[in-house]
Amino acid sequence: MSLPKDLLYSEEHEWVKKEGDNVRIGITDFAQSELGDIVFVELPEVGDEVEADESFGSVESVKTVSELYAPVSGKVVEVNEELEDSPEFVNESPYEKAWMIVVEPSDKSEFDDLLSDEGYNEFIND
Repeated sequence: MSLPKDLLYSEEHEWVKKEGDNVRIGITDFAQSELGDIVFVELPEVGDEVEADESFGSVESVKTVSELYAPVSGKVVEVNEELEDSPEFVNESPYEKAWMIVVEPSDKSEFDDLLSDEGYNEFIND
């Protein structure tokens, strides 16, 4: 399983990529493999506010519906609209094509609660 070293990870299985003042968010390879084939992705609208550890959407697989939890608080400035027509990107490319939202963080101290690739790897293998 791939774990990019330049990302941060939440215990809810989301990844965070810092991009200037904003962060790009998606779900991890581990999460998509546990969920199985993704058939639908529900995401917030641009302009919505998300709160750390609160649901910002959901993914539906052939097995279950799973909530998506924001790793950081802030304002949604971009949404990956391609996932509406191509939810399978979550399974095929969780770190590239299947990013979900871009957020302008409101509290940078929340990054301290996220895990490095090594910390996340330990978390999922405990």
